Amino acid sequence: MSALPQASVSIASFADVQQLAMADMAAVDALIRSRLASDVVLINQIAEHIIGGGGKRLRPMLHVLAARAAGYTGHQHAQLAAVIEFIHTSTLLHDDVVDESDLRRGRKTANAMWGNAASVLVGDFLYSRSFQMMVELDSMRIMRILADTTNRIAEGEVLQLLNIGNPDTTQHAYLEVIERKTAVLFAAATRLGAVLAGLPREQEDALARFGLDLGFAFQIADDVLDYASDADTLGKNIGDDLAEGKPTLPLILAIERSSAAQAALLKQAVQNGGRDALPEVLAAIHATDALAASRAHAHGYADSARTALRALPASPARDALALLADYAIDRSR
Repeated sequence: MSALPQASVSIASFADVQQLAMADMAAVDALIRSRLASDVVLINQIAEHIIGGGGKRLRPMLHVLAARAAGYTGHQHAQLAAVIEFIHTSTLLHDDVVDESDLRRGRKTANAMWGNAASVLVGDFLYSRSFQMMVELDSMRIMRILADTTNRIAEGEVLQLLNIGNPDTTQHAYLEVIERKTAVLFAAATRLGAVLAGLPREQEDALARFGLDLGFAFQIADDVLDYASDADTLGKNIGDDLAEGKPTLPLILAIERSSAAQAALLKQAVQNGGRDALPEVLAAIHATDALAASRAHAHGYADSARTALRALPASPARDALALLADYAIDRSR
C-alpha cells in the first residue's frame, strides 16, 4: 500500500477528504470484513448489521489521515483503524441497550431486532476482537493507549448514566461525559497516527489535542441536531435525548438562561423523561438562543482543533484533517 500522495491536492469538501483517504479506507474496510468473521452465525448477523449501517467511518478515517499527515508510509495504520472502528461499534451496541434506542442512522438498532442480551454480548465480542488485533501489532505503547482509552470510555458511560434524569447537571459534568465517551477515542485515533510515524512528543500531543477538540465539537454539534433536526435527516427521532432524560448542552443552557418558572418546567422535563414536554422544551431552547450558544461552543472547539494542526507540516492529509473540523460542526447528521 502506498502512502497518500503529497502533491498539490485541493481539499474543499468532505467528498475530497473521502477521495484522499479512499485507498487506505478500502484496505480498512476489507480488514473489518475479514476480522468480523465468526463461526457463530448471530455474531456475524449483528456485527454486519451495525458495521454495514451506512456510517462514514469517521474515527478510522481520522486515524489513517493522521498517520499520513504525520508522514507514516507503512501498513499498520489499516489494522489500527479497524481496531478503532471495532471499539466504536461495540460502544454503539452497548449505548443502544442502555438508552433503549430503537433507531440509529435511520435503521432499527440491533437490540430492537435481536434483543438486549445478544447486542451486549456481540459488543463484548467486538471489544475482545479489537484487543486480539492490537496485540498482533506487538507494541506496548499502542496497547496502553487503547487500553486506557477503552477504560475511559467505560467511565464515561457510567458518568452519563449518573446524569440521566438529573436536572442539575452542570456544563462541566456534561463536558466530562463528552470527553470520556466521545473525545478520547478521537484523540487516540489521531495520537496513534503520530505514534506509528514516530513523531516527537510535542507533535504527537498536538495531534492528540486536535482529535480531542474535534471530538468535543462533533458531540456538541450532534447534541444540537437532536433539537434542530428530524428523523429523516438525523437518523434518529428529534428529542431522543430529552426522552431518555439526558441533559445535553442546549437544555443545560436553556435552564441557565430561563426565568425561575421556565427553568422549573425544563428541570421537570429532564426528571420525567419522555416527549410530553417536548413542545415547551423546544420553545424554551429557542427563546433562550441555547442552540446558537451551543453551536458557538462547538465552533470554539473546532477552531482549537485546527490550531493544533499547525504543529504538523503542510500536506493534503493535514488539510483533510482541518476540513473534518468544519464537517464535524456543519454536517446534517
